[in-house]
Amino acid sequence: MEFEKDTTFFTGRLKSMGFAVKGAVKLITTEHSIMVQSSIALLLVFAGFYFKISREEWMLQILASGLVLSIEGLNTAVEKIADFIHPEYHKKIGFIKDIAAGSVFFAAITALLIGLIIYIPKFT
Repeated sequence: MEFEKDTTFFTGRLKSMGFAVKGAVKLITTEHSIMVQSSIALLLVFAGFYFKISREEWMLQILASGLVLSIEGLNTAVEKIADFIHPEYHKKIGFIKDIAAGSVFFAAITALLIGLIIYIPKFT
């Protein structure tokens, strides 16, 4: 079966959104790291309501959570394609996967710092 691209604007965008939702559901239901990070994001939503964080704090919290989940999704995609291309261990594939994981680390540290900036003053 040949893939046929939908060239119409509206139906093409709807199909793209459908693929994106399908991918997000696959990430949330199959990848443990996304499950953990989604749970943390949900806990932060509850914390935000509990501590009555400001509009600006909400924006930063949402941006940080979205950043971590997005980068983790890209990391997962890199790992899956690398494993597909070269299923056995290979030094260069390991290097590529480590770099992708490092990007998640940077995003997570950024999110952690934003969370600390928002919530530490709530406890003092």
